[in-house]
Parts: sequence; structure tokens; C-alpha cells
Amino acid sequence: MNTKDNYILALRGDTLGNVSDDSRPEERFQNQTLRPILKVQNELFLAVFKNYLVKQKIEFHTITPEKKMLVIDKAIQRDMKFRNILKGMIIGFFTLEEFETYTQNSSNLNKRMMNLLIERLKSQLQLLD
Repeated sequence: MNTKDNYILALRGDTLGNVSDDSRPEERFQNQTLRPILKVQNELFLAVFKNYLVKQKIEFHTITPEKKMLVIDKAIQRDMKFRNILKGMIIGFFTLEEFETYTQNSSNLNKRMMNLLIERLKSQLQLLD
């Protein structure tokens, strides 16, 4: 493992969630890689989403919590440019080995990434106003 990979792993910290010998590879990747990255990048994700709201002229503070959740879903699921920016922010924190794992199952892991990010943003609605 190279120095950059060691630095990335040290920055991200420990696994979040349960990982056992019985865990499926996608679940292991989610808990060992994706969740720690999302935690480290949380403030940046919030800032990027707030910027997205401004650029799209969405007055987030004036809509109901239910509509806010729909805005989050639509932004991440339907706006491919925005979605790709978010994926890049996550992939940029992969080690080389993790990137190899990701490329072997990117479709399923992309779904997991985006679902985790959607839930993270939804759980922090008060910080987005």
C-alpha cells in the first residue's frame, strides 16, 4: 500500500457498521469504505447541496419537510451532472485497492453510495435551511 492510501485510511478512520465473516462483499465495502468516507466528507456534502439549491433557484427554506425530502431524492437520482459530482467526491477518497473493487461492481456500489448519501442529507434537513 502506498503512502497516499495509508493517509486516506488514517483520515477516514475505522469501519462504521457491522462487518463479519458472513458479510457480503458489497456490505463489507459499504461499511469499511463508503460510510467512513461519507462521514469525513459530510460538511462538504452539505455545502455542495446548499450550493446546488442556490444554482437551481430552489427556495428550500420555504417548502415543507416532505417536499424537502423529495427535492433531495430528485437532485441525486435525476440530475446526472450533480450525481456524478457527488460520486467523484466519494471515489476521490478510495484507495487503489478499493477503486479496483469498485470497478468490478460499480453499478451496485453506485446505488449504495447514492442511497447512503440521500439518507445522510435527509437526516440533516435542519442544517440545510
